[in-house]
Amino acid sequence: MTTLIQAKNLSKSYGTHQALKSVDFSVERGRIVGLVGPNGAGKTTVLKAILGLTSYEGELKVLGLDPNRQRHEIMQKVSFIADVAVLPRWLKVSNALEFVTEVHPNFNLERAKHFLAKTNIPMSAKVKELSKGMVAQLHLALVMSIEAELLVLDEPTLGLDILYRKEFYNQLLAEFFDEGRSILVTTHQIEEIENLLTDLIFIRDGKIVLNDSMDKVSENYIEVMVSKDDAEKAEALNPVMQRDVFGRKVYLFEGVSREELEPLGELHSPSVADLFVAKMKEGK
Repeated sequence: MTTLIQAKNLSKSYGTHQALKSVDFSVERGRIVGLVGPNGAGKTTVLKAILGLTSYEGELKVLGLDPNRQRHEIMQKVSFIADVAVLPRWLKVSNALEFVTEVHPNFNLERAKHFLAKTNIPMSAKVKELSKGMVAQLHLALVMSIEAELLVLDEPTLGLDILYRKEFYNQLLAEFFDEGRSILVTTHQIEEIENLLTDLIFIRDGKIVLNDSMDKVSENYIEVMVSKDDAEKAEALNPVMQRDVFGRKVYLFEGVSREELEPLGELHSPSVADLFVAKMKEGK
């Protein structure tokens, strides 16, 4: 398995504020990695470092290259979507295709036209005349037509309705992702992407508090719904979080075997959203 991103002791400070605190993580080829954290946790700083948009301390390699010194080479192989609103509103669709053709050597114009032919987007329309969903489709068509090895998505469906959000990710999986490419995505809409992810990274206050494959997450974290009579037994096993559901208690456990937990009640795999809440509150 080839490593596309490798970070070791990655740190970044803005004055007295330490945005990243000796962060270690990697992204392997053929993976879809979710980078999740609350506002101000350090997600955007991580992405900026990867894209060569900010200085940093520690070690960081993207496709074997140094983002600070070799950003031009990196951006030949990396595509980035920050927000659907970044396309200039005065730009025509046809002009957008022409522009990317001129500036990016790995852009496939015919591929972009193929994607856009599946939409209702007129080539003569300006960005300001398109709906948010259409702008997202246009942006995705441009990005997917670049022969990139790594796609970085920062809240790519922000402000879109649920139909366009689902279509966005369906198109991404069908047309871009394969075993030779990887996707790194940040989003607040965790529930919508958890079934797409192969790996999960939680970041809080500049530190990574979870970094594992989804398979490992399913093995390590278990929820148990117990009756009031068994609540004391469950609490003795040191759950990382508890909540009440329809008059029963649900406990989340880390690293406790299924054999120990089965006598207590119904076992479930926690949702990524519930796990996120637990890890954000842990130790506080």
